Amino acid sequence: MEGGIVSMDESKIELLDEDVKIADYIYSILKFQKTILMSWGFQRPMVIKLGLKFTVNGFKHKGMVQVKYNEGADLFDIFLIDKDDMVKETIEGVYFDELVNTIDNHVELVPNYNERINQEYNILTGEEEVI
Repeated sequence: MEGGIVSMDESKIELLDEDVKIADYIYSILKFQKTILMSWGFQRPMVIKLGLKFTVNGFKHKGMVQVKYNEGADLFDIFLIDKDDMVKETIEGVYFDELVNTIDNHVELVPNYNERINQEYNILTGEEEVI
């Protein structure tokens, strides 16, 4: 699979070609907005049954994100999983064109985001005095 997605699942469920195609599709949606994707600390994408999972290290969520295709609704469901493998939050019924922004709102975006970025990476603004 292109882009370095690993085709494996810890639960040892047999993955079908359809699962790989769906994971590829989800990954292509995410890669369309690479800057946002990288801001999550996106790592280790893996094919899962009807979806894709990956690790993030955002301001709001650190752990795993699973994006699964809901065939009946023709929409996506997002699961935020903490480091103890517990589902922390479920977001259901997400349209493909809202996928990146929805994940971003739950993984990375915090109030005063730009200030937080400046603090996190020690970025000086024009207002600060350099000694």
